[in-house]
Amino acid sequence: MMKRLLCIFSLGLALVLGCLAEQEEEFMEQTVVIFKPDAMAQGRVGAILQRFEEMHFRIAGIKMMQLDEAILRKHYSHLTDKPFFGDIVEFMSSTPVVVMVLEGDNVVEEVREMTGVTDSKLAAKGTIRGDFGRDKSQNMIHASDSVEGAQAEVARFFKPKELFPNKSSLTE
Repeated sequence: MMKRLLCIFSLGLALVLGCLAEQEEEFMEQTVVIFKPDAMAQGRVGAILQRFEEMHFRIAGIKMMQLDEAILRKHYSHLTDKPFFGDIVEFMSSTPVVVMVLEGDNVVEEVREMTGVTDSKLAAKGTIRGDFGRDKSQNMIHASDSVEGAQAEVARFFKPKELFPNKSSLTE
C-alpha cells in the first residue's frame, strides 16, 4: 500500500512539475527591437541580429514594415511635445524598418546592455551603438526599456497570429 501511495505521489509531483515547466515556457520574457533606417541603409541588420542569436535569444516574430506618424506618435508618446519630435518622425518613416520580438530569460535587460546608451558617441565599444551608431538618433536600433514597455510594444507592432512564442526547441 505504501509503495502504491509513493508511486501515486511521484506521478502527481511529476505532473505538477511538468505543468510548471509548460507555464514557464508560455510566459517567456519578450522584448521589441526595431532596426532603424540607418541600420537598414548600412546593411547592418544581419550583423546585429547575429549578436542576439549568439546570446541564444529566440525570435518570436519578425517583419519589415513602414512606420507612419500615427504609430510613431504612440511609440514615442513621451517625446511628442519635444521640438525634435518632427525629426524623429521624418527619420523613422524615411525607409521601411525591421521590427522583431525576441524572447529569453532576462531578455529586456540583456538586450538593453548589448544595445548601449542612446547616444552612440557615448556608447561603449562592443555595444551595438558603440560599434555601429553615429549619434543620438542614428543609433541603429530601438530596444524596449522595461518588461511593461515591451508588452505594450509587442501589442503595438504585432498581432497575436504574427508571433510564434517558445513552445519547443528544435535543439532539444
